[in-house]
Amino acid sequence: MNSTLRSLFVVASMLASAAQAQVNVKDPWVRATVPQQQATGAFMQITAAKDTRLVSASSPLTPNVEVHEMAMQDNIMRMRQVPSIELPAGKPVDLKPGGYHVMFMNLKAQVKAGDTVPITLVFEDKTGRRETVEIKAPVRPLNSSAAPAATHGDHKH
Repeated sequence: MNSTLRSLFVVASMLASAAQAQVNVKDPWVRATVPQQQATGAFMQITAAKDTRLVSASSPLTPNVEVHEMAMQDNIMRMRQVPSIELPAGKPVDLKPGGYHVMFMNLKAQVKAGDTVPITLVFEDKTGRRETVEIKAPVRPLNSSAAPAATHGDHKH
């Protein structure tokens, strides 16, 4: 195979692999904390082009980042770590207060409104192929409970 054909093949392969596992993260945000508070959450809407799962998250904010779910159990709202969040192909999944979210624990400093938190999300498809998505989530005031009407902060990968 000559070098031109080889180069075209490499480029086509890269484009095909990029098109296979597209994950769109919309309106990410992190809830601000008060002094001495040691935990907070990140929220967003995630849409995957094919059946995928969110399997983990990390951030320089703290080494203790987990995927969590809040749910009613025996008439009590409970929070627990989950191994993954299912993302059915083409269906938006909301990570929001009172439901699924990314949890930051053992915070060493206050997270203040107006800051930006870098977050790395790891997704896995049904074949076990992993994709990493880097986002930057603005920090919103402590009383925030929903995404803003504006859609800035969209990330497509």
